[in-house]
Amino acid sequence: MSVAAEELQTEEKEAKGWGQRWKSTRDAFANVGGAFQLVWQAHPTATGAMAVVTVAFALLPAASAWAAKLIVDTIVNSLNNRTPVSEGLSAVLPWLLLEFGLITITTILSQIRTLLDHLINARLAHSVQNQIMAKALTLDLHYFENAKFYDKMQNAQREVNWRPVSIVNSSFLMVQDVITLTSLAVLLAAFGPIVALLLFGAAVPSFIAQMRYSKLYFRLLTWHSPDFRRKSYWENLLTLDSSMKEIKLFGLGNPLLGRYNNLFNEFYREDAALAKRKTLMGTLWGIFAIVGYYGAYAWVVYCTLEGAITLGDLTLYLAVLRQGQGSFTGLFYSLGQIYEGSLFMNNLFSFLKLKPQTEAKHDSRPVPEKFQTGFEFRNVSFRYPDREDWAIRNLNLHIAPGEKLALVGSNGAGKTTLVKLLTRLYEPTEGQILLEGVDLREYDTAELRLRIGVIFQDFVRYQVTARENIGFGQISALEDEERIVEAARRGGADAVIDDLPQKYDTLLGKWFDNGHDLSGGEWQKMALSRAFMRNGNLLVLDEPTSALDAEREYEIFQRFRELTEGKMALLISHRFSTVRMADRIAVLENGQIIELGTHQELLKLDGTYAHLFNLQAEGYR
Repeated sequence: MSVAAEELQTEEKEAKGWGQRWKSTRDAFANVGGAFQLVWQAHPTATGAMAVVTVAFALLPAASAWAAKLIVDTIVNSLNNRTPVSEGLSAVLPWLLLEFGLITITTILSQIRTLLDHLINARLAHSVQNQIMAKALTLDLHYFENAKFYDKMQNAQREVNWRPVSIVNSSFLMVQDVITLTSLAVLLAAFGPIVALLLFGAAVPSFIAQMRYSKLYFRLLTWHSPDFRRKSYWENLLTLDSSMKEIKLFGLGNPLLGRYNNLFNEFYREDAALAKRKTLMGTLWGIFAIVGYYGAYAWVVYCTLEGAITLGDLTLYLAVLRQGQGSFTGLFYSLGQIYEGSLFMNNLFSFLKLKPQTEAKHDSRPVPEKFQTGFEFRNVSFRYPDREDWAIRNLNLHIAPGEKLALVGSNGAGKTTLVKLLTRLYEPTEGQILLEGVDLREYDTAELRLRIGVIFQDFVRYQVTARENIGFGQISALEDEERIVEAARRGGADAVIDDLPQKYDTLLGKWFDNGHDLSGGEWQKMALSRAFMRNGNLLVLDEPTSALDAEREYEIFQRFRELTEGKMALLISHRFSTVRMADRIAVLENGQIIELGTHQELLKLDGTYAHLFNLQAEGYR
């Protein structure tokens, strides 16, 4: 038995106090207001119209039942009084037309409700997903390097496209049922509370069972969130071009497909078991509700046989009983749907409440146009969330305006972490990073990043045109043709673009029709050009030429100073033929700078840098 199933059984066996249960239920229903707000934001006109339609719908059952009573009573009176057929028809015709009109209105309102529901759903899916993506854009990078965050986002995204509409529809239906029951109660007043008690009491157990299983289903889905993400991962791995070559060559297709199916089957077994139990209990309590209904039915028939009510009244009360039972059942069903939906909405609202650590200050400073003193790391230490070891420890470093600084070290030494701190993707755990003597946290984050051009080793291959692939480096200059062409020249993408069928308008990648795929080196030239698109004060190149051929790499770095003229440059590379062109080289080990100086100075020092340089040079001899 899986852990989730064991927890599910344990949860069912736990005896909770009424106070705790009430709090849990109250907290769930507290999300109803938020759901209404989401739906209203998505389509206020349709939401308002839905409210009007709901009230109209609520009054129709009682009106239809009353019209049926009038028809039957008129016919019975005509028969008893031996009224001619023509006069009888004339007497009953107004009530027939009234019932016809009510049925017609019901049909029209039903179609309008379907239309409104469609319009709201169409906008809501976009609106909620937009809010989730907008929130994700504000969050710090450490969220996206944490598995629990992805579970949280999965839970937020899973059913929120329709849950808010479900809550609002159920709320409208609940209001409709309350109004309907109120109007029917007036008609049932002659029978006193006994009939209402039979109908109401028979529906309550089914409602309690529904709420119980809604909570269990919510917890089952929540527990399985990591499995759903893993299942999605196998789906992507088995369908994307980036992984298909290796999967075919290594014969991984069927084994990975088996893992995918195992994840599904594990969840399906638990889901099916819960669904069967819910169906069984629903059937039993449904039978109980039917018994209550027919008990009330028998009472009305008895009263008719006693002569206490007319045949028209019988018709009226039987219609009222049918509508009343449906309304009571519908009322409790709607409450259960609201409760279940509110549980799932809690996932969305808790996600939207996440706060970034690097949130911009309202009184932030503008970033200076020109740098006079540059960047300074002052006793900076950093530890990734949920990690005990330090990625950066007591690091001190000054990068002067116009300086070209190279970072060297083994994987995990802290080079990329330093860049993430410099660009405020992370905040230092200890110490300060200063720009012009001012803590980076005092500056506007968005403006600071506009001054920094970055190409990471794991750069993005945008499935858009070549023009956009480069222009995304400075989105505000996407229409600046001259700037894009110059960036392409500086990054080496100009030669690649010249060979493309539609030049700068060629769609890159194979995800969409008429896309043109590039080699790894050609994609890297695009990314390098994208970095040169930004006219910032600092250019950060993290392994910028790892996929380039030796000739193109040599050409770019022969022009390295020209390409970075007037800019500070931070270069990360494992190729010592590249880093030797920098003004200074910093050697990192275990998050600390152990050597710092020019290429010649570090060779004379005969330390770690000299050892690594000579080791790499030996491989070319």
